[in-house]
Amino acid sequence: MKSAPAKYAILFFACVLFHILGTWSLPLIDRDEPRFAEASREMIERGNYIVPYFNNQLRLDKPPLTYWAQVASYHIFGENDFAARLPSAIAAALTALLIFVWGRRVGGERLGWWAAIIFTLSLQTFVHAKAAVADMWLVLFMTTAHWAGYELLIDSNRAAARPAVASYPQSRWWLTFYLALALGFLAKGPIAWTPLLTVAVVIIHCRDWQMLRRFKFAIGVPLMLLVVALWGIPALIQTHGEFFRVGIGRHVVGRSLMTLEGHGASSLGMYALLLPFYFVTVFISFFPWSIKLPWLVGKLWRNREAGVGALAYNRTRVDTYLLSGIAVVFVIFTLVSTKLPHYTLPAFPLLALLLARHWHQTAADGSRRSQFASIAIAI
Repeated sequence: MKSAPAKYAILFFACVLFHILGTWSLPLIDRDEPRFAEASREMIERGNYIVPYFNNQLRLDKPPLTYWAQVASYHIFGENDFAARLPSAIAAALTALLIFVWGRRVGGERLGWWAAIIFTLSLQTFVHAKAAVADMWLVLFMTTAHWAGYELLIDSNRAAARPAVASYPQSRWWLTFYLALALGFLAKGPIAWTPLLTVAVVIIHCRDWQMLRRFKFAIGVPLMLLVVALWGIPALIQTHGEFFRVGIGRHVVGRSLMTLEGHGASSLGMYALLLPFYFVTVFISFFPWSIKLPWLVGKLWRNREAGVGALAYNRTRVDTYLLSGIAVVFVIFTLVSTKLPHYTLPAFPLLALLLARHWHQTAADGSRRSQFASIAIAI
């Protein structure tokens, strides 16, 4: 039997290898990959690791974390397409590892493996883990924050729900929560703070206001802002405030209220027509596992009708938390005017855990033959 560190290493390196295959033979594509790769190269050339430039012009679209990761990769592997894409593969592999450990704590090792596999093999993960863009770093830190938030919320139920699962001090989880939110901001801006909304939704749903104390907002939020400010203040000084005006004003507020770069609704009628956009595109983005989504929705509904959902919620709060996180991500981007299919990618780790959890339970209750049939159908 392999030790836990050995399993972690196998999963991580297997995922990295899977994601990097072919990245050295395919040239940088679309608009974003060349811009990220070149901005990182110019960061080295200028020796300025605070403010990115592209073609000697300020590039204020995204915060710097992805550029920093690409710069580190360039220093090791040289300035090439493979080195530009490697950080995304590493971020995707780390996300799969987090999902595995989180899933194991939720429902055992088999659930963890399935959740990691589902996430890794979904179409949008496959695409963006090979792309020299910021999305996988956002997914990594949002997943970290969601996991830490989950651990804080279910702390009081740990002993009753899964006594064999190790318990850690709350300080470990709330520190992780706020540091992940800060690093997520440095990856792609304020959207990384979505886990705060997930936590708020669950607490309101529970009506257990004592949960608020576990998050130590009075300490955690200033800590998060301090980490962001370590980069943000020098960036604002160097750009005379332009990073805030363009990075937040145009690429966050503007992207929410109007269509940018032709992606999304250009009129009120088109906006209304595109409201179901992500609920349709998820069947492509989450493929091949999306073919199990109607079954998952049906199972959750049947559990709710039978009262099983309430029992499970009171015992572990797993489904409520995962569903809340998924819903928050989908609702936010549904309301945003600019739309691209991959925007809901941060919800996929939660969706993978939810699907693995219920698929695992069904397989455990069924025959070996039905287990193989379910796996064959999904793949």
